[in-house]
Amino acid sequence: MQPLTLNVSDVSMWVSRMWWPALRIGGFMLAAPVASESVVPTMVKIVVTLGLAFLLGPLIQVPQGLSIFSATGMLAAVLELLIGVAIGLMVQVAFEALVFAGQSISLTMGLGFATLVDPQHGAQVPVLGQLFMICGTLTYLAINGHLMLLGVLAQSFHTLPIGAHLDQGFLLTLVLWGAHVFETGLLIALPAVIALVIVNLALGVVTRAAPQLNLFGIGFTITLMSGFLVLLAGLDGIMSGIAALINSALQAASSLVGTPATAVP
Repeated sequence: MQPLTLNVSDVSMWVSRMWWPALRIGGFMLAAPVASESVVPTMVKIVVTLGLAFLLGPLIQVPQGLSIFSATGMLAAVLELLIGVAIGLMVQVAFEALVFAGQSISLTMGLGFATLVDPQHGAQVPVLGQLFMICGTLTYLAINGHLMLLGVLAQSFHTLPIGAHLDQGFLLTLVLWGAHVFETGLLIALPAVIALVIVNLALGVVTRAAPQLNLFGIGFTITLMSGFLVLLAGLDGIMSGIAALINSALQAASSLVGTPATAVP
């Protein structure tokens, strides 16, 4: 039986084939929706990262002479992590905008004191913010957003190959998208906020015109009930806005890495 011999160059090539894609995929797992949540065990994240790196490794071109332990290799490793985090962050920011929209409505209708522990952030958020987050997550999974995002990640190895330098437009796109997505989250909450502000103004006018009515005793109840009625009346529009926001986030992630975007109806 002929003994098995291992060449140092072969082992180095195998390690390199796993190392570079694992960095980008690991950064993606740190920021992507659902995958980055703290309720997902760390061991599961590591296994998924290594599994995806094993599958994508043969399809990736690693530059010749790019050593893991060189200064150029360390810079390339940082860039790989940055690209993975940026791809996941493009969609994750959309979920943060949904929490912001829910918080805005909660504070206006008087539900700011009603909070739940958000397992993703480990902090307390208003119940409406958590409700919008759940609706966004279900919408994201229903349209196979997680599969689309994995496709964007896989395609990024061709449009942004390992060792490539990032231009200023890459980070600028990420920053501008963050500003746009919070603007969209505010627009989702704006109709309900305006309706509740009108209710509060009406209560203030009635209290000023007839102080003997003492509406302060029932003003909180009226505002709370009005808020629920507004949410029920505008639920269809809110869900349409959430779906449009998730769709826009997936298209923005595709545009970030230079792949064609496909809208989901």
